[in-house]
Amino acid sequence: MECVGGRMGKWMRRAVMLALLAVFLVSAVTVGKILYEYYVSGRLYDNAAAQYTALASGEGAGENGDAKTGKTDGGGVEQPGGETAPVKVDFSGLQAVNSDIAGWIYCEDTSINYPVVKGEDNDFYLDHGYEGTESSSGAIFIEAGNRPDFQDANTIIYGHHMKNGSMFASLEKWADQEYYGQHPHMWLLTPGQDYKIVLFSGYTTGAESETYTIFSDSCREFDEYLEVCVSRSDFRSEAVPEGGAKCVLLSTCSYVFEDARYVLHGMLVPVDSAGGVPFPAAGGQ
Repeated sequence: MECVGGRMGKWMRRAVMLALLAVFLVSAVTVGKILYEYYVSGRLYDNAAAQYTALASGEGAGENGDAKTGKTDGGGVEQPGGETAPVKVDFSGLQAVNSDIAGWIYCEDTSINYPVVKGEDNDFYLDHGYEGTESSSGAIFIEAGNRPDFQDANTIIYGHHMKNGSMFASLEKWADQEYYGQHPHMWLLTPGQDYKIVLFSGYTTGAESETYTIFSDSCREFDEYLEVCVSRSDFRSEAVPEGGAKCVLLSTCSYVFEDARYVLHGMLVPVDSAGGVPFPAAGGQ
């Protein structure tokens, strides 16, 4: 005859097994949901690149001509009138989808190839994609306190640090000197003017640090601010912010300490294109 203690032991073992199974199932569902959200977000931005961008050179593009599947040397395209952006962007199509579209940011041989939006606050695009639907990846967006045309002395651009490496997760890679040497600049395209983003500083800082100070125009305080930024950089750069130059600050979460952020500073150098389309040559028709 089985004793009471034996029956209790079996019951306890079954209860523990059921509890572990429940934990496993909940974890599996959670992981599955996260992976699905990554997939949906990835498809959203892959489709955006396929539909609205193309390599300016016309070489190396995929079936749909998207810049994400093509390769360039990252240095722009030399035209008779000067250098132009290496990709073209259909801003008319993008702004028909969402009037908040302000630009497109692109970096050769990285995951950075996204539309840039400007909302009324810094909350909406944390969990909404570039076209305005809910998305755990959010969007790449401009600080609400900045002007949408990148004409402030420094414009702050935010993006999530996604665990699958998308959005602005790769910013921390610039902490490595060799990686910086391979990717010394990015591209910012807008409907009216394209820019080469010449990177000159990258470092870890706090979410509430003075790094996030906005300067509308160049001034002595902004020059001092830039000197501090350069002194903090993880990589060495020969690029020096020029007086009166417009700059951007790219920002994402870091996990070095609580509320840590990794930031990249870059100088906006105008090139001879808008949306990747070369400006007409002087005196041309």
